Amino acid sequence: MITTTHDDELIGMLLGDRRRSPDLARWLTTPEGREELAAYRRTLGALERLYGDVLGRRTVYYTTVQAPIGRVFVAVSDEGLVRVSFRSSEASFVNDLRRQLDADVVHSPKRTADIVHQLRAYFAGERRHFDMRLDLRHVTPFQRRVLLAATRVPAGKLVSYGEIARRIGEPGGSRAVGQALGHNPIPIVIPCHRVVAAGGRIGGYTGGLAIKRKLLRLEGSLAAVAG
Repeated sequence: MITTTHDDELIGMLLGDRRRSPDLARWLTTPEGREELAAYRRTLGALERLYGDVLGRRTVYYTTVQAPIGRVFVAVSDEGLVRVSFRSSEASFVNDLRRQLDADVVHSPKRTADIVHQLRAYFAGERRHFDMRLDLRHVTPFQRRVLLAATRVPAGKLVSYGEIARRIGEPGGSRAVGQALGHNPIPIVIPCHRVVAAGGRIGGYTGGLAIKRKLLRLEGSLAAVAG
């Protein structure tokens, strides 16, 4: 008959919390031990199928901000700001959050109040730096390096894609930098609009060049753009 010691050890072993002792290893070679191990594995498998998806999912909270560039959607997770978007409908924004982040999406002005306050201050000309955690777990390591480099470009300044590439130790990688910034999940807060093409040309912008120009004008740096 299985003892309480074996019971505890077996659970710990299956969950990865304990190494099997010599006594447990010997017991697992017996018919009783093999049968008990198989039973525990079946039980854990059933629990994972029943509750794994629910326990593994997280919640993302979103709301809408009215801004000079139009309606802006923002979303936060428990880890930080995870999305900013201004070229989608509310329905498509919510659907993208569910699909891309595998999360439950809840409308919550309360949970998003901090970023809303900071964005309103930014558009009012009262703030040029955002102070909040960013959730970048869903981007590649290379894109994370590019995005973090972009956060260090101050308002009123412009840098080129090539300069960002050099700053992250990838000289000659300006095209890859442009692609990474083109998929910036948190524009404005991660100021990819401050990154331009060689020669000071405005370059591209996922939100559209009209919005890029508005943001640069707001920050007083549009005059430095060539075309």
